[in-house]
Amino acid sequence: MRVAAVQMCSTPDKARNLTTAGKLVGEAVDAGANLVALPELFNLWGSARELREGAESLDGPSITWARDLAANRSIMLLAGSIVERSERDGEHLHNTSCLIDPRGEIVATYRKIHLFDVDVPGASHRESATITAGNEVVVADAGPLRIGMATCYDLRFPELFREHLARGANTVVLPSAFTAATGKDHWEPLLRARAIENQVFVIAPDQRGSSTDKLHWHGRSMILDPWGVALATAPDRDCWIAADLDLDAQHHIRTTLPSGDHRRPDIFGDKG
Repeated sequence: MRVAAVQMCSTPDKARNLTTAGKLVGEAVDAGANLVALPELFNLWGSARELREGAESLDGPSITWARDLAANRSIMLLAGSIVERSERDGEHLHNTSCLIDPRGEIVATYRKIHLFDVDVPGASHRESATITAGNEVVVADAGPLRIGMATCYDLRFPELFREHLARGANTVVLPSAFTAATGKDHWEPLLRARAIENQVFVIAPDQRGSSTDKLHWHGRSMILDPWGVALATAPDRDCWIAADLDLDAQHHIRTTLPSGDHRRPDIFGDKG
């Protein structure tokens, strides 16, 4: 199965962002991609105020745009994430990704569990000031792939990916806006670790460049195989990358080095 990850630099201009995303998705599909993943907050990046004001429900314009695109191109589309306004009370906001099938139907919805509240040089941010954390692990089917859904900062919490594995995932998607300050040292090692530990493919579309004067992204979107080998890495520009996922090779890895079968839930619990 051929998959692609889109890398872009989202801004407070929602129309511009959707135009850029649509162009890159179209190019990836023309090159044979069956599943395309967009980065975190692909539709809008900006200040906390701009994020709050730009929040939408899942039947709002951005996810409707994504559903139409998936249906028109007959692809699986991971709508990286948007700031979702809760339909329950209209107040709570979530960082929400949707997996959309070739009919344009939402088949899975994931609300980011781990929020980026840090104060390191070059990456001070308090996501929880705007976003309410999700509380549900999501694994969904996409043709031959069984996909564990995660977002950006989730990458630092291996227990989430262990739970994906326990639920049968063979692939993980990680739409991200990984900061430039932390990404230069942590992005690739953490992606490789999650792929190797769980013997999964990892599709990691990232933001790149600078969305505002204070929001600077690492870029270097990646697709990795279950051995931790990078199948594709993005250059430092708006682009897409693609790779063919060899499920037979994954089966061979899991059979000859069956570390997933050697877990000890009797000692560590179900996530051990």
